Amino acid sequence: MAFKLFSASVLLFFGFALFARGDNNEGEEATPEEKITVEVLTPPPEDCERKSKRNDMLSMHYVGTLTESGTKFDSSHDRGQPFEFQLGAGQVIKGWEEGLNDMCVGEKRKLTIPASKGYGSSGAGDTIPPNAGLTFEVELLEIKDGEVPPNVFKEIDTNEDMFLSQEEVSSYLKRQADKAGDGGKEMMDQHNEIITQIFEHEDQDKDGLISHEEFSGPKHDEL
Repeated sequence: MAFKLFSASVLLFFGFALFARGDNNEGEEATPEEKITVEVLTPPPEDCERKSKRNDMLSMHYVGTLTESGTKFDSSHDRGQPFEFQLGAGQVIKGWEEGLNDMCVGEKRKLTIPASKGYGSSGAGDTIPPNAGLTFEVELLEIKDGEVPPNVFKEIDTNEDMFLSQEEVSSYLKRQADKAGDGGKEMMDQHNEIITQIFEHEDQDKDGLISHEEFSGPKHDEL
């Protein structure tokens, strides 16, 4: 799917979105140009008793277009299958993480997302150009309880030095592929390219290591 440069199955093995960082540094206040716009297309049902929150598993239909041109780049409807993911676990772009909270089943929203909360200056393959604003029309179909995501940083950092080397990331990917069996073949086929993309987006100071601070995936306070 077009949410990630690689397929959703490959990226979910890794446990965090390679492109969720965008170009906006976490913790910094967003400028007006970096804020997403949320428009409610279909209001939530009056009897809504549960709203989406961090760690929930969400099932959604969506259509994604480039904001400037209106060109469609992805749609769950075209595949005939909703997209399922865990909110707050780094599995989707920041614009979705911010725009899908407090949503009810049956509600539809339109998210207008700046590049900094999407795929940033890198874009995503041939489908999403660099610095592209994105627009999504989304419909929430189901909310399920989700488990607290694993501390992925700790799982990768085998020498516990608070930095991730390419060798540690490579070993982690191979372990995930082994667990997946035949389902991990696609990840191994793209192994080197995935590692390159990870370090391009996570290694902000380009020192060849991903620090705990730079890491945008699940990491817990006990570290």
